[in-house]
Amino acid sequence: MTTLSVAVPRKGRPLEAVLERVAAMADAEAVADRVASTLRYEKAVTKGEQTADRPVYERLAEYSDTDPDAPEFTLLRDGRPGLPRRVVFDSLQVDVGGHELRLVGREEPFRALRKHEFALGFDSADLVLEEVVGLEPEPLSSLSELNDRIDPQDTDVRVVGGLGDTVHHTLLSTPDVATEPTRAFIAAHEGPLCISPRYERLVRAVLGGRALDGIEFRYTDDRPEEAAVASTGLGVYLTVTGSTARDHGLRVGERLFPSETVLLENPAEADVDTEEFAAALIDGAAATA
Repeated sequence: MTTLSVAVPRKGRPLEAVLERVAAMADAEAVADRVASTLRYEKAVTKGEQTADRPVYERLAEYSDTDPDAPEFTLLRDGRPGLPRRVVFDSLQVDVGGHELRLVGREEPFRALRKHEFALGFDSADLVLEEVVGLEPEPLSSLSELNDRIDPQDTDVRVVGGLGDTVHHTLLSTPDVATEPTRAFIAAHEGPLCISPRYERLVRAVLGGRALDGIEFRYTDDRPEEAAVASTGLGVYLTVTGSTARDHGLRVGERLFPSETVLLENPAEADVDTEEFAAALIDGAAATA
């Protein structure tokens, strides 16, 4: 049986999207739910939303299992004061259509592929934009355009496709600035645009250099994003339903780019089995031996 190792995030929405896809292919809903529920609980403990009844090392021992098909967890240093350790995903092995699939937790799966540690991995499309996508005058609006913007001299990694767990980077504005914030409005606008500093390169890529003439970035800093956009009058932020934005008096405008979990491949490390399995992971169907 062929073993395929796939790099995945250690926590968060992208990991849950991968677990859902793999569970559907491998009939492994129970173990996927166990991983997801454990990590949600540990996140709540880290954020102070729940109080754990045992120290973190005792909880980790409880989660551990000698069964080779059971998930494994590990401890990650958390940067917040007083919370130096957080339980995160480490690995899980499942059988899928004649292949032994091993999900391996990495803090930055995309960078692990760039270093040729894996042939396949899942990560957020945002990270691809933030790290390797070229900045051009024209905007970038879909996942299908990503590979054309990656310089082959920069990295071998390419995007295979998305998992559909889509949250959009969206234009938001107060009514006095724009009743319907769109790309066309941004292209004609001169003045401040509120963004999160971590997404500056992403915003430059999805809006395009031509539309940014006359735009002055303002940053959210430590404020809630919607409140920061409302005080600026115009901004870009990730939205799911837009309800929180509307609560701040904002108009929800054009969707700029999907923040989606994507399957990445390093062709230099891939073989025929890898190619077939990558297609199956995106289609959501069981791979054949």
